[in-house]
Amino acid sequence: MSKKYIRELFAARNITIAGSRQQLFDAFVDDEQHQLLARQILENQQRLMDIWQYKNRLADIQQQTVTIPNATVGKPYQATLDFRQWADVTWTAIEGLEEYGLRYDAASGIIQGTPVKSGDIRVKLQFRLAGGDANAAPHEKLLPLVINPDPRSLWKNIPSDMAGPFWKADDVAEFAPLGDRWVTVASKRGRSHANVGSFRDDDYSFRHLEPSGWSILAVSDGAGSAKLSREGSRLACAGIIDYFEQYFKTAPIADMDALFQEHAAGTGTDTQKRITRLVYDTLGKAAFSIHKKLEEFAAAQQVSIKDLHSTLIFVLLKKYAFGYVIMSFGVGDCPIGLLNKDCSAITLMNRLDVGEFGGGTRFITMPEIFTSDKFPTRFGFKLVPDFAYLMLMTDGIYDPKFVVEANLEKIETWKAFLDDLNGNNPEKVALPLGAHAPESAGRLSAWMDFWSPGNHDDRTLMIIS
Repeated sequence: MSKKYIRELFAARNITIAGSRQQLFDAFVDDEQHQLLARQILENQQRLMDIWQYKNRLADIQQQTVTIPNATVGKPYQATLDFRQWADVTWTAIEGLEEYGLRYDAASGIIQGTPVKSGDIRVKLQFRLAGGDANAAPHEKLLPLVINPDPRSLWKNIPSDMAGPFWKADDVAEFAPLGDRWVTVASKRGRSHANVGSFRDDDYSFRHLEPSGWSILAVSDGAGSAKLSREGSRLACAGIIDYFEQYFKTAPIADMDALFQEHAAGTGTDTQKRITRLVYDTLGKAAFSIHKKLEEFAAAQQVSIKDLHSTLIFVLLKKYAFGYVIMSFGVGDCPIGLLNKDCSAITLMNRLDVGEFGGGTRFITMPEIFTSDKFPTRFGFKLVPDFAYLMLMTDGIYDPKFVVEANLEKIETWKAFLDDLNGNNPEKVALPLGAHAPESAGRLSAWMDFWSPGNHDDRTLMIIS
């Protein structure tokens, strides 16, 4: 033990070694017992410093923030814990995850699983710090982890008031024959309406008319801001069926059939022009009759026709020996899609009224649509040897599944939509499109419960297959 160290110990006690005391000090230092005492003091000092450093490091670890990404109930979760900043730490266990459906893999440092319940929890990390007692209990650090509830669980499903004016069922679905085809259709009240107990504004109708052989299909989306749009959409769809039921009782069906036959065979003259006029006159008068019907209803109810604002799309379909004749009309933002036999091509049968900043939607209740120079663009005609699917839908389906209008003309988007219907979706709910069975209606209705953030409007989809 050096004289310098002992001299510093003495100096700390204000003991000065000088003069005649130097020889005494030298003998004191050389004494083995005194050197042992000094060594013990030095070791205790070092141990004290080591304990301080250990405690100080523990405090650092407890104060340092570790952020774990939020999880959501029902959604697969994975988060990596990066402990490289703590090279002197050995993690022995992480507790508090299992009851929430999560687990920790020490080898990869990953927390993973599918949370089964929500909560603001504190995950307990057990660890040992280098230099600590290996036999002592491990230290603990609490990390915050937020598990959000499934957003779907926050939505209420309040039944609409059956005693309310113009009440109709919140959810409806049907499967039925339609001439030589089948129709599967469902209309479901959106979550935004169910959450407050308001009514379903969408509607639909269909009918096969014998002996004419024509089938009529209609879908309407009542404007959410119009207080009686639920009745406006119902009147629009039912009115189209009623109109054509009467029309085909006296219509020159034989002349129409001959015109389509000539067009298909290429034997007639100017058949395309005559068909365009036929479609314009026949469907245009039907659409205008609905407008007048809604106008009269509004007057009878002493309300504004704006209270009945509804979109309207409808199709006339007939099977001939040479194929199918399909005529269509549309006002609003509800698309009509025709997929060819092998689903390699899509024909959008109507022009959509959409606006970049909203407000672009038009309604059958608006008189200006009948005087606009764009009115002739609202009609569609197609003669096809066969087809796989004819679909009519409201924007409650179109918005989440197609997102933008341009996607409606992309066959890739429609193929993805068909895959979705067949079960390739997060919910794994399937409507086997190739199977025609009574349960198809229920399956389509169940599929319509899909989750799409921000898209909670009424949903209606009609599939002719």
